[in-house]
Amino acid sequence: MIASPNIWHWPAVYEEENRAQDTRGAVYAALREAVDWAGADVVDVGCGSGFHLPMFAHEARTVTGVEPHPPLVDLARRRTVADETITVLHGDAERLPLPDNSVDLVHARTAYFFGPGCGAGITEALRVLRPGGALAVVDLDATAHPYGRWMREDLPHYDPPAVEAFFAAQGFDLRRIDTEWAFPDRASLERVLGIEFSPRIAARATRETPGTGLTVRYRLHIRRKPRGLEL
Repeated sequence: MIASPNIWHWPAVYEEENRAQDTRGAVYAALREAVDWAGADVVDVGCGSGFHLPMFAHEARTVTGVEPHPPLVDLARRRTVADETITVLHGDAERLPLPDNSVDLVHARTAYFFGPGCGAGITEALRVLRPGGALAVVDLDATAHPYGRWMREDLPHYDPPAVEAFFAAQGFDLRRIDTEWAFPDRASLERVLGIEFSPRIAARATRETPGTGLTVRYRLHIRRKPRGLEL
């Protein structure tokens, strides 16, 4: 298990980031278009403090958050304690604490599934999915906009085309989604950039970002579990 470089260490600032991300709901809309979770059993892998769990719970039959970091498990449980359809479990992507063929959607947003090396998690997701269910991976598109450029400069070993080729080879469809991030003030924006990038790149990102908003592109990778024999 690899520690998250942001939410594990700065959960309060990451909460600010979650509130600022995708203010128009473009990622949710694209996900809903690809996978309808109304009445379904949903798992959010790497759920962190549980920010996305209530959104799924509005329409899903059940929602299970799986998180490897115990302090975040506690935060997610406190956030969702009043909703009986939501359960938060301690676990990780390679050993989901769920039975075979028990869920309809496995969702992971900027968690674990970052390209080559996540094969064990894909296999585990397919194990718990029912036939026809979907694994939906949401990650940041490092090929676009200033945010992607900052990512590539901060992570020179990260190869976006190789990541896309990996997911394509595993049978995923790809959709790119432009989103708007909007912060209440410059201080919040600077705090979030400070946990997402190294000090040098964070300072550059701050200088290059006027106002309190920026455009960030995501990728949505979808793979479905076959309903029967594939010919």
